[in-house]
Amino acid sequence: MVGFNLQNKESVNSMYICSHCLLLLRDPFQLTDCGHRFCQSCINEQEGDMIICSECREKTSRKKLIADRGFKNDMQALPIVCSLCSWTDVLKNYQDHLNQIHPNPICDYCGEKFSSINDLDRHKQYDCEKITVYCSLKKFGCEEMILRINLRQHYLSEHHQKTLINIVRHLISTLPNITYKQSEISSQMIIDLPHTTENNTIQLQEFDEMINLLSGGIETLSDDIQRLFTESIRHKNVLDPLAQDIPILKISIQEQNAFLDGMKINQQVLQQDLASMEQKLNAMKASSYDGTFIWKITNVQEKMVDAQSERQTSIYSTPFYSSSTGYKMCTRLYLYGDGNARRTHMSLFFVLLRGEYDAILKFPFHYKVTFCLYDQSGQQRHILDSFRPDVKSTSFQRPRSDMNIASGIPKFIPLTIIQPDNNPYVRDDTMFIKVIIDFDDMPKTLLPYVLNLNPGIPTEIQQKMIQQESARRQQQQTSTSPIANAETDQSVKVNLQQANALLNIPANMDNKLSDPTNNTINRIAD
Repeated sequence: MVGFNLQNKESVNSMYICSHCLLLLRDPFQLTDCGHRFCQSCINEQEGDMIICSECREKTSRKKLIADRGFKNDMQALPIVCSLCSWTDVLKNYQDHLNQIHPNPICDYCGEKFSSINDLDRHKQYDCEKITVYCSLKKFGCEEMILRINLRQHYLSEHHQKTLINIVRHLISTLPNITYKQSEISSQMIIDLPHTTENNTIQLQEFDEMINLLSGGIETLSDDIQRLFTESIRHKNVLDPLAQDIPILKISIQEQNAFLDGMKINQQVLQQDLASMEQKLNAMKASSYDGTFIWKITNVQEKMVDAQSERQTSIYSTPFYSSSTGYKMCTRLYLYGDGNARRTHMSLFFVLLRGEYDAILKFPFHYKVTFCLYDQSGQQRHILDSFRPDVKSTSFQRPRSDMNIASGIPKFIPLTIIQPDNNPYVRDDTMFIKVIIDFDDMPKTLLPYVLNLNPGIPTEIQQKMIQQESARRQQQQTSTSPIANAETDQSVKVNLQQANALLNIPANMDNKLSDPTNNTINRIAD
């Protein structure tokens, strides 16, 4: 049992505080030799017949202790604030309050439950390892606050050890000079000590107190040294076999690292090969090998914005071929126009690429190129335009770099045709452009028929149908008079003009449909 714990302890006169437990006195006893008071339970903790005062270190015989009942009665009127709640009253009623309201208190620091408030206060004062306390050498300079569970570790700290050394040095410097006199009396050494004054007695008592503290610290250090020594031996016994396995483990790790490094290199090579094969496979899927190519352009609106802001003014199609051993080609599209046609027309160009079989092919490239923008509404009002290569241009010579300078039609179609939301050429943000390389001088009048064929029909069947249609028209032409031919040409021209009017195509676009060889320009690649 210890003194009373209360919230307003700091405001209580220090004469009512026990110097041992630092709580409000409970059942105070007075030491007659020095006059200081302590809790009865705090005095009972000391063994032996002599009681040492924690305040002044004066020793008093246990027989001279007095139960100070008068002082206890005076304390009953002290104002109290409960340490566990906001209850306020006088000390006389405090114990009853604790017994009734807090019969089984719980420690706020560690959560342990107790049968009485007295046990809780004693637990907090001496035993709870979760409470923060001051170092016992606080008044000598070691003012750190430490969890009680860490006190032993703190005693081993450099700061605490230096404080102990400073205390010893201070005590040595304040001890009175001791004179030793030697004389031979009956073959014995007699030490004559000087008279000890009252002041020296107090200093010696303080020195005795410090020695006790130092002894406790040394004992703690000794226990820790023994514990650490035992643990070091145990750890050594565990580590020695492991140390023998370390070289073997190092070799094993090195071998595994070398194996993993080799695997990483192989994985990188495989990934590169896979990426290359995937790229080639995608190119093969999108390519054609018969001189015709349908280019599907998705995200038209986004690409148009990029072209308008000049973030990406042009886009390239995937390569296509005239045959499996033929010319390698692609198309280049400026959605927002190029050069003089910028902001007014969509520009479309043809590009010769360097191929694997160029060494055995004939150059310059001189075959007519036809572009067709598909009408996706089902009305088959496709927009056509063609040009014949300028054989003197470097654009159609054998490629000496990855690609030649692009050449084609800068004013393929006006932007006003594809910009409206419901135009028939851009549906679901997608447009289709077909490229035809004419290797056998297909008649101009046969071109609309070719472009209106269903692209889903196999190429061989399409070619057969074109041949049949060409033969039919030749046969029909031979049996038709010149007058009928003139009427037919006039009818075709009228139909083309009507189609242009329906599509809002400017008048100069008639030339594209009637004479696909005009409007040819050489384009220098960016």
